[in-house]
Amino acid sequence: MPGHDLEPTKSLSAAQSSPPFASLQPPAPSLFRAAWAVFRKDVRAELRTRYALNAVALFAVSTVVALSLGLGPLPRTADLPLIHAALLWVAVLFAAFTGLARAFVQEEETRTAAALRLAAPPLAVYLGKLLFNLLLLLFLDALTAVLFVVLMHVAIGNVAMFAAMLLAGSLGLVAATTLIAAIIARASVKGALFAVLSFPLLAPLLVIAIKGSALAIEGSGWDKGLAPLQVLLSYTVALFVASLFLFGSVWEA
Repeated sequence: MPGHDLEPTKSLSAAQSSPPFASLQPPAPSLFRAAWAVFRKDVRAELRTRYALNAVALFAVSTVVALSLGLGPLPRTADLPLIHAALLWVAVLFAAFTGLARAFVQEEETRTAAALRLAAPPLAVYLGKLLFNLLLLLFLDALTAVLFVVLMHVAIGNVAMFAAMLLAGSLGLVAATTLIAAIIARASVKGALFAVLSFPLLAPLLVIAIKGSALAIEGSGWDKGLAPLQVLLSYTVALFVASLFLFGSVWEA
C-alpha cells in the first residue's frame, strides 16, 4: 500500500536527521543542582585556603577590640543604641569588603573562570557564589555581634528582631556585592574598585539597617521594627532581581 510505503521512509529520514551519539550525551544538570555544585566547590576551596575566613575574622576582631579599647564603656544616653548599631554595621561592612570579593577573584587568579563558564550556566554560577557569600557573611555577623556584646557591653533588648535585621541587611549586602565582585574580578585595582562600586548601592541599605538595628537594641517591639525590615527586604529583592538580569552579560563579557 502507498501509505505503508511512506512509514519506513519517514522513520529513516528522522533517524538520519537526529544528531549522532544523541543518546550518549549526558543530560544537562538542573539549575539548582549546578548552583549547589558551585557552592560546594567554593566551600571546599575556602576550607583548604581559609583566605576569606581569616580575613573577615581578623578584621572583625581587630575592629571591635580597637573600638572597645578606644571608646570604652559609652555613657547611657538616648542615642547609645543608634551609636552601637552604626559601629556594628560599619565593622560588618568593611570586614565584608575584605572577603566577599574573593568569590570571583579567586577564579581569575587560579585560571578556573573559563572552565566554570563551560561547566555551569551563568545563573547557576551567580546563585552558587551568592550562597557562599551569604554563608561567609552570616559567620561574620555572628562573630561581630558576639564581640560587640562581650567587649562593647551592648545589651540587645529584642534579640529576635536584631537577628532579623542582621539577616535582612546581610541578604541585601550579598545580593549587591556578588554582582560587583564579578565586575571587578579582572580589574588591576580590585579592592579599591570593589569598595567604590559597592558603596552607592549599599548606602541606602546601611541607613535602614542601622536604624532598624538600633530599634532592636533598645528593645522596641515588632510594630516599630516591621517597617525598616520590610524596606530592607524590598531593597534586597530589587537588588537580587537586577543582579539576575545583569549577571549573564557581566559573566560572559
